[in-house]
Amino acid sequence: MATSKISTSTLTQATDAELEDWGPLPEATGEEMATHGVELWVDGESSAGIWQCAPGPSRWTLETNEVIHLVAGRMTVTPDGGEPAEIGTGDMAVFPKGWTGTWDIHETVRKVYSIF
Repeated sequence: MATSKISTSTLTQATDAELEDWGPLPEATGEEMATHGVELWVDGESSAGIWQCAPGPSRWTLETNEVIHLVAGRMTVTPDGGEPAEIGTGDMAVFPKGWTGTWDIHETVRKVYSIF
C-alpha cells in the first residue's frame, strides 16, 4: 500500500510577513481601499493566509465560511439586522456562509484567515 506525504505549510512572523499587492478591494463602498496578502494554502475554494486592507467602509456577502484572527488594526463589523461588534488586534471572529453586512475598517487591518 502506497502512502502519500502530507506537508504542513508554515509562515513565521505573520505580523511582519511580506505581502503581495492584491489591488483595490472590490467590496469597498467609499474611497478605494488597497489590499495586500499571501496565500499559504489553497485547496479548491478553501484557502488560508494573511490579508491586509486599508481603512474604509465595505459591504460583504459571504459565499463561504471564514475564520479570522486580527494581528493588527481595528474594525467594526455589523451584520444586516444585527448589532455592531468591534474587532481589534488579538481578536478572532467567525463569519458563516451567507453572512451579509458591513466592515468599517478604522485602522489598517492584517488578519490571518481560513476560508472553507
